[in-house]
Amino acid sequence: MRSEINTGRAVGVLLFIQLVGLSLPFILLYPTTSTTFLESASGASFQSRAAVLILFVNAILTTGISIWAFPVFREHSIRLAILFVVLSGVWIAVQSVDNAYILSMLSLSQQYTESGSAHRDLYEITASSVRSTRRFVHFTELLVIDAWFFVFYAALFRFSLVPRVLACFGLLAVILHLAGIPLPVFMGYASFMPLGWTLAISHVLIGAWLAARGFARNAFETAIEPVFA
Repeated sequence: MRSEINTGRAVGVLLFIQLVGLSLPFILLYPTTSTTFLESASGASFQSRAAVLILFVNAILTTGISIWAFPVFREHSIRLAILFVVLSGVWIAVQSVDNAYILSMLSLSQQYTESGSAHRDLYEITASSVRSTRRFVHFTELLVIDAWFFVFYAALFRFSLVPRVLACFGLLAVILHLAGIPLPVFMGYASFMPLGWTLAISHVLIGAWLAARGFARNAFETAIEPVFA
């Protein structure tokens, strides 16, 4: 019991670090990922490289969360526990690809600046192609992230590791994020970015609960424990 509580508290703290690791880089990367990155990215080289490093470390942190929670999830479902860890590995893979495209965009901007804007048309064609490819890589990554969060919240709900109303809110937040941001891109529509806040809010609420209370035992197990004590 005590180990589950401590594990849950550790996961709760890591969730807050993960949220910062997901949010801060998107602010830092704006000059490198905007439509005008060809002109703006070269002037934000340090912050762009820092953001890429944060994103990669955060992907590794996500794997750490999965491994940390693995013993608790395994007690209830070995398949779900393994799936949770596997998804974190996929997260690292797609994040690595995304990072490579971001650094390529930064490099292209630096070459453009050093050339004194010579061959502008050629650079703009290349920039448009690279940014478009990176965009689809990024939204593919968001699909993986949503899958990781869905499995996490589903486990919390199914095994009653947090109050189910919190887990339900988390699942709803993932669905809204999925329907509002990555899916429309693959269907040829614009994303509705404000829906991204729902996932951040659920992350804060569940992270705060876990940091304070840890993983709760299943209510049924708690009820029958005195009978077999």
